[in-house]
Amino acid sequence: MRRRTVMGGALAAAGSGLATPGSAEAAERPDHDDRLVLWYDSPATDWESQALPVGNGALGAMVFGGITTERIQFSEKTLWTGGPGEDPAYDHGNWVPPRPGALAQARRLILEEGPQQPETIAALLGQPKVAYGSFQPFGDLHLDLPAAAEVTGYRRELDLGTAVSRVTYVAGGVRRHREVFASRPDHVLVVRLGADRPGRVDVTIRLTTPHTGATLTVAHHTARLSGRLAADGMRLEAQLAVLAEGGRRTDEADAVRVTGADTVTIVLAAGTDYEHRYPDYRGPDPHRRVTATLTEAVARPYARLLRRHVADHGGLFGRVRLRLGGTAPGIPTDRLLTAYTGGPEPENRALEQLFFAYGRYLLIASSRPEPGPADLPANLQGVWNKDTAAAWSGDYHGNINLQMNYWPAEVTNLAETARPLAEFVDRMRPAGRDSAGVIYGCRGWVVGNETNAFDFTGVHDWPTAFWFPEAAAWLSRHLWEHYLFTGDREFLRRAGYPVLRETAEFWLDYLVAHPADGSLVAVPSFSPEHGPFTAGAAMSQQIAADLFDNVLAANRDLSGDAAFAARVAGARGRLDPGLRVGRWGQLQEWREDVDDPADTHRHVSHLFALYPGRGVTPSGTPELAEAARVSLLAREGDGTGWAPGWSRAWKAAFWARLHDGSRAFAALRDQLRLQTLTNLWDTHPPFQIDGNFGATAAVAEMLVQSHTDAIHLLPALPPAWLSGSVDGLRARGAVTVGISWADGHATEIRLRSDQDRTVRLRSTLFAGAFQGSEGVREGEDVVRLRARGGHAYRFARPA
Repeated sequence: MRRRTVMGGALAAAGSGLATPGSAEAAERPDHDDRLVLWYDSPATDWESQALPVGNGALGAMVFGGITTERIQFSEKTLWTGGPGEDPAYDHGNWVPPRPGALAQARRLILEEGPQQPETIAALLGQPKVAYGSFQPFGDLHLDLPAAAEVTGYRRELDLGTAVSRVTYVAGGVRRHREVFASRPDHVLVVRLGADRPGRVDVTIRLTTPHTGATLTVAHHTARLSGRLAADGMRLEAQLAVLAEGGRRTDEADAVRVTGADTVTIVLAAGTDYEHRYPDYRGPDPHRRVTATLTEAVARPYARLLRRHVADHGGLFGRVRLRLGGTAPGIPTDRLLTAYTGGPEPENRALEQLFFAYGRYLLIASSRPEPGPADLPANLQGVWNKDTAAAWSGDYHGNINLQMNYWPAEVTNLAETARPLAEFVDRMRPAGRDSAGVIYGCRGWVVGNETNAFDFTGVHDWPTAFWFPEAAAWLSRHLWEHYLFTGDREFLRRAGYPVLRETAEFWLDYLVAHPADGSLVAVPSFSPEHGPFTAGAAMSQQIAADLFDNVLAANRDLSGDAAFAARVAGARGRLDPGLRVGRWGQLQEWREDVDDPADTHRHVSHLFALYPGRGVTPSGTPELAEAARVSLLAREGDGTGWAPGWSRAWKAAFWARLHDGSRAFAALRDQLRLQTLTNLWDTHPPFQIDGNFGATAAVAEMLVQSHTDAIHLLPALPPAWLSGSVDGLRARGAVTVGISWADGHATEIRLRSDQDRTVRLRSTLFAGAFQGSEGVREGEDVVRLRARGGHAYRFARPA
């Protein structure tokens, strides 16, 4: 994926905290900004709500910051139970044995008798999961430290700009410090212990795992944890090396002990024999790869490991900077969150800036391209997990959650993080073709409501969450969006269009003519986790329309297959678009006008065309936009009801698309107040990372929108953010944008296009006199610019 030029220069990664005297990171740290640091004045005691995450895309670790015992719990994204290794009868969720006529029977029930209860359809079309499995924790790194009679000046922090977690405190008159980071360039977890006096570092390093099939050996100051998962035989291996400056290292039966050292550095590498390759999902034993990774990493001095890590992370994180005028007071993040009200105080703006940046940090940490077929995207918990039976299996939910994980990828200038999702979708297709044929009798490929690391593309039997063939079409749009944001035609030709085309083949076969009017509808159709099974629920129809539109546009841009385009265009013309205004002015969730105005369900699936789709806009379809507003107001109720964090984030994005900054801000505010843990992780509950990603995407949507015929700047600026600036956001058309504003109006607009192209900009700045380069006014608030690739452009209020 293409590396972008960031206008205004790539900013130094932001950070905070005091550089500890004698620490290597003090010399490596870029200029920092205290607003982009999570910090606390006591160790974590709870994994979910207090420990701090680091990650390099493959390895994820949770740092507790203990004083006498430090626990660093780690995971590796390919360690899973389930699949054919667990049960040779693993069926990918396909019907076993086949059920000829089952789908036709379900369709007859719905079309002839009307909407059906989920239990009825699940009994016809569902089946229990076989060897579905779960994402697994790998183990724990324990650091046993000398007891401290008195501790002062304790600080535990996570610097988002450098992606380094630090602990500092004074014990027995000695200032002690620890640093932890997960290096992407070197593919290792690194821990550094030091003190401000020589010879004062004593530590015992232990490695444990919850998996009984793994054994630990210690030799030559290196620990090796290796074996197989009992459930599915997956091979796993972790190795750590203990390096010391000064002092003495001693191997014990299950640990390495260091006494009297100046500094201690621990380097850990881990991997499995998993490969995302249908049908066996296995590759070579990880021993040689893990050994080579560790050997190469320990050959580099700590300062170089840190420098490579900070440069790599900062090259992504530093592309975007949001400033809302907030200043962080000298209180820990947990107290900052507790005191948060969303009011005008600068500390509220500081927390909002931090929360936006945290979503970008978490995406970088949990989704980076991997070489070869071991790539997996961020799951429901990113790349962090402590439980052998993870919540919701730590899997990939296709009815919004996996998609929401990647909403900020393109718009917040992290397109590289989307590659694991694109690879995952592409590699699912062989299994998805089988499911399309066996279950649906269709060509093309499909994936349903949930999937795992072993391409579970079929169905299970949970009545309200088992049937959602729309997931493949929704996932496919992410490949189209990548093309729109980057202009990478080769990506579209090689990867994006083949996926889109094959997804469309499924939908050309799956849709049926509704007996009432002959329009094409999905049957069975289910609005996720809500209501009955029907014909042509709004979300199904809106996703199909979006898919067909994307396929036609991609085909046109590639000068593709005219005959196939004609078939898609014909179906698009007959398609029920799923956009109906109901009896109380709402956008209907179902084809039948049965929406309950008192319904406050967490899913708002019938507004897909508003966001992330583009079928409903205030300027293009004002009547539908108003109906969406009515639906959204009703779904929120009186504002006091429970809603998971991801739902609040989605509502913030909806309101942003409706150009209502006040309500978009209110949804974000309530997510921070009600559904955010003290380590700023989003909670359903329990912890579910999509809410973090959704919130970051919603903030970007308040500031820049590009899904219509113009790049709209500050379309939903909240009144709470009267003054501020943002740099580095991306717009469709491969344009990088920066904006400064005061009193709620843009004062300066900065942009750079990657390619020669015409750019249309919409802003209140253009409603009056302005200074700028080469723009031609079009209407009241629009300027058209013929941009040259790589050139910077600026518009501003007159001095």
